[in-house]
Amino acid sequence: MSTPQTPELTPAQIEQFRTVGLRLDRAGRLWHDGAEVTHARLRQALLRWLDVRDDGRDIIRLDATRYAYVDVEDAHLRARAARWDDDRCTILWDDERELELPYATLSQAADHALYVRVGKLRGRIAGPAYHAVAERIMEDGEDGEGFVLEAVGRRWPITRAPDRSQTETSTST
Repeated sequence: MSTPQTPELTPAQIEQFRTVGLRLDRAGRLWHDGAEVTHARLRQALLRWLDVRDDGRDIIRLDATRYAYVDVEDAHLRARAARWDDDRCTILWDDERELELPYATLSQAADHALYVRVGKLRGRIAGPAYHAVAERIMEDGEDGEGFVLEAVGRRWPITRAPDRSQTETSTST
């Protein structure tokens, strides 16, 4: 008795399966085919699995070969809270990770929100977390054009964040 053979999928079919209708909106809500993902644990898992492929495409990654594409409107993560311990700032991200602020990656958008790199991901710091971080932001230079964050014994320049509405956040197939 022979075992039935599983048909091999073509690369095009695999790519099609990876496009599952996932979207992360500017407010941090996850959507699947137009319906909001409201199950708390599923939402947390999806946020923790966020990743960026080497080619820049945003994905939800299970492992090296199993992943699905996700359209990210603004940032992958949003800061829920920030606190200072002496001169170090810790951020609580919406994926429940608590990490020290990556000071060297700070940038500010036109709406004054701060952005940082959290590994490969973009993090947005706004609202109450922004106000906590902003306690240590000051003007830099005589022209008053630049800003720096004073932390861990240094002055970290804050660059201008790219306008995400003008750039493509994810490429769909």
